[in-house]
Formats: sequence, C-alpha cells, structure tokens
Amino acid sequence: MSLVWLTLTRSVLLAMYWSRFEDVPDIWRIFPIGLRMDVIVMCELLAIPTALYFLLPGERFRRQLTLVLFTLVAALILHMELSTPTFIAEYDTRPNRIYFEYLRYPQEVFGTLLKAYPVQLLSVTVLVALLTAGFYRMVSRQMHRAQPWSWRARALCFPLVLALMFIGARSTFGHRPANLSTASFSHNHLANELAVSSTYTLLNAMYMDFHEVGAEMYGQMSWPEVQDRIARYSQQDSRGLTSVEQPALRTVAAVSADRRPNLVIFVLESLGAGYVGSLGGLPLTPNLDRLSAEGIWFTQLYATGTRTVRGLEAIATGFPPTAAQSVLKRPESQRDFFTLAALLQREGYRTDFLYGGVSNFDNMGRFFLQNGFERVIEQKHFDDPTFAGTWGVSDEDLVEKAHATFLAHGDEPFFALMLSTSNHDPFEFPAGRIDLYEQPATTRNNAVKYTDYAIGKLFELARSAPYWRDTLFLIVADHDARVFGADLVPIERFRIPGLLIGPGVPKRHEERIASQIDLAPTLLALMGIESEHPMIGRDILSMPAEFPGRALMEYADTNPFRVGNR
Repeated sequence: MSLVWLTLTRSVLLAMYWSRFEDVPDIWRIFPIGLRMDVIVMCELLAIPTALYFLLPGERFRRQLTLVLFTLVAALILHMELSTPTFIAEYDTRPNRIYFEYLRYPQEVFGTLLKAYPVQLLSVTVLVALLTAGFYRMVSRQMHRAQPWSWRARALCFPLVLALMFIGARSTFGHRPANLSTASFSHNHLANELAVSSTYTLLNAMYMDFHEVGAEMYGQMSWPEVQDRIARYSQQDSRGLTSVEQPALRTVAAVSADRRPNLVIFVLESLGAGYVGSLGGLPLTPNLDRLSAEGIWFTQLYATGTRTVRGLEAIATGFPPTAAQSVLKRPESQRDFFTLAALLQREGYRTDFLYGGVSNFDNMGRFFLQNGFERVIEQKHFDDPTFAGTWGVSDEDLVEKAHATFLAHGDEPFFALMLSTSNHDPFEFPAGRIDLYEQPATTRNNAVKYTDYAIGKLFELARSAPYWRDTLFLIVADHDARVFGADLVPIERFRIPGLLIGPGVPKRHEERIASQIDLAPTLLALMGIESEHPMIGRDILSMPAEFPGRALMEYADTNPFRVGNR
C-alpha cells in the first residue's frame, strides 16, 4: 500500500511540475528509481515493528503494538507526501533540514502556516487523520482474521525476514549501500528529488544533521578582518570582497588565446609523494617521472585531507578543509554550490565526471550532477571492460572511456574530471601490464605502478588525438595512503604529486609550498578565463618569486596551516 501511495504522489508531483522537465529526456526513470528508493525507506521504517512482532511474547500485546507502530509509519508517510507540494512551492525541494529545524519554533512556524497557508494546513491535517484512521481499521481487521503464529514458526521465519529486510534496505549486494546519490540521474535537481520520497529526504537530513559539526567549535571574527585576511593571502585588494553572502575573488587570465583549451583533471587515488621516484619516493612511477619534464611539476604540493572526498572538494570546488563533513556530503551544498564545472559550463564547456566505480560512493554522483556536471559516467556505462574489481573497472578502462568521450565532443570545448580506482585495497588490476615491483601482485606498490601505467596510456592516446593540442591536463592525487605518524599532524604524509601539461604551460619545477585549493585558480588563469568566484586559493604562477607559498590541511579535529617551512 505504501509503495502504491508513494508512486501515486510521485505521479501527481510529476504532473504538477511537468514544464520543469522539458530538458530531461529520461524523466520516466523517476518511477523505477523511485520504487527502489521507496523499498529502501519502507524496509528501514518497518524493521523495528517487524522484529518486535516476531520476538515479543503475548499474541494480543504483540499484535496491538505492531498495529500501532505500523499506523504511525503510515501517518508519517501520508503526512510527508501531502505536505510536500507546499514545501516545494516555497523551497523548490522536497522536505529537508529546514523542515525539522523549524519544528524547534512551533509557535512561530504554525502561526505563519495558519496565516500563509490556511487551506493547505487544514486539508493536510484532515486528510492525514482520515487516511490514518482508515489504515488503522483495515489493518486491524486483517490482523484479527489472521491465524496466530506459534513461537516455533516465528523463530524459524524471523532470520529469513530479517535477511530480506536487510537486503531491501541496502538495495544492493555491493559493498556500498544505495543512498541519495543512487537516485540522482539528472542535472535537473527537482527530477532527482522526485525520484525519492519526502520521508526518505527528511530522514536523510536528520541523519546528516546528527553527524554535523556544531558552530560552537568555531571562533568568531569580524567581517572586515575576514576580508583583510583573505585579501592578504590571495594577494588581492580586500575591496574585491563585496558581499558577506557571496564573497567573490577575481581570477586574472595569464594567457590570451583564440580558443580556450579543454581541461582534463585526472585525480589519482591514494598516491602520495612517497610512491613517486622524482619526489624522493619509491621508483614506482616511471611515466609520471618522465612527464614531469614536460610541464609544471609541483614538488611541494599538499593535500587538504586524508580522504578522496576531501581531495575532490578541494580540486573541483576550491573549498578549504573544515572539521565538518566534506561539502560533497552536506545537505545545503547539493545544488547551487560553486564548482569548476559550473563556471566552465557557463563559458560554453561540456562537463563530465568519469569514474570507474559506482558514483554513489561519498555522494559524488548527486553532488556533481547538481552542481555543474552534465554527465556522470560510472561503472555501469562501461561496456565489456578489460577488468572489473571490487572498486570498479580498471584504470586503463577509465582512460580508454575518457579518450572516447573526449573524441566524441569534437570541436566543442570540454572539461572532464576523472577519478582512478585501481590503487585501492584490495589492489586489483589486470595481469601482464607491468613488471611487478614485489610479490604478491596485490599490493599497494604494484597498484601504484599500474596506475602510473594508466597515466602513460592516457598521454599515449591523447598525443595521437586532435584534442591534444588544445587540452590542458592536470594529474594530481586526492591524498596519500595511510596518513599516520607520531606528530600531532604528519605533515609529510600530506605531500602529493601534481603535474600541469598543456598549451602555454611553462616547463619548470614549482618548488614553493602549494595546496590543492590553489589548483583551480591556477588552471583558470592558464586557460585565459577571467571570472569571479568564491575560491580563496591563489593562482600560483602569479605569486611573487619571494613568496614561500602556503598549504591548508585537515587531520581529524586539527587544522594545520603551513607557510613556507613554518
């Protein structure tokens, strides 16, 4: 019944906002995706009532308690869907964090609702009451007609029912359960919202709020001082920060070109400087070491954190590290959040995120689709891959898919963000591609060497393609592997490789300290794109020669700030 109700209300919302989906060719996908996500939320909500029915003694008490709990679940689902149209009309999204935060101020909120939406408030209240009462009577009759189960029958069936509900709640046999990113299939945020239920979005918002870092841990600073500090570290005039709500910095074009170059960013999983021969590490990256002479080779580049989601946050959005969750996962950043893709899309670029795994990992798919990326190409889009492991297809499959994608763009400028997977425990990759560094084959050192093989293949394919002469490449790691040490912050474990190759890029080693958040402003300058943006990173190439550079990092609850050797 709940699945039918949720499908019905989804259909009504689709009809109400049909004009919003003219640019969504596969809008029909909200129904199969919605059914999957509805099964998830129903399994989660009914898990406890079902367990109590099977485990509690006393037939009458057990039935009555289960009936009450089922009715409460039904009332919640009814209320959430019936109140959704008004919420969407006000906030252009399904109920989220705002929905339950306002419940902290009942007098003000209900007073506002009575004045602004009296008809909706009354009709929703009456309909929920009537439908809930009808549900209670119907289920009560069915329960009284049903034959009671013996303790033995319940004991035998409970493990099977529990397993089915667990599978339904995860909605996958993979090692990552389905989440909001699983339901995201379009750059149209409202289409993605309709693919889930309001009960799901509300529960997800409550879960995210529980894991959020409170504002009380942050210090206070006046806005003028904020402006002065940001201006000082960005080498700009503080008058450029014109708004508290949307402070903007300007990127000045370092080059002028008739045709703006394409941009390809290849993010390498868990590849710290300790694995790169030319940075004083192990001799595992012959291709990267060779390529380092063909562009700007950052010898003192530092990651902002210890997770892939931190690296993507810094590289793709220029956002500095905080003690809170990455912006890729935070509810308020799921649309209208600044990304390089959003900026370049406005400049006429095609924008793609390519990943060999499943994009619901770290909520990447949802965040990128709703913040400037036209497409998310993930594991399911790879036909007949050479190799598929635990974390997805191999890095060479990713490179070949990327090459085909770039060629398909033809003369249209494009931006592609790629994320590798092979250098991740359990370190699976195709045999016969590299001379193993050690035995057995499935070690991190061998996986790093294989990822370097994929880097070499990317440039081999690119050099033979027409897009080569018009493309700027950034090869950079997301973070180092296993960041640990006796120090409060093991600074050297944050050091990562970074390489810029392309038209107009000088060939040199950049010895100054740099951060991942500096990469995007530097890229924009090299691409000849002048823009206003909220990134506080700096165009490294425009910094005075005597400037030592700086890096921001996040390690658990500690935020290091390195300037030169301090």
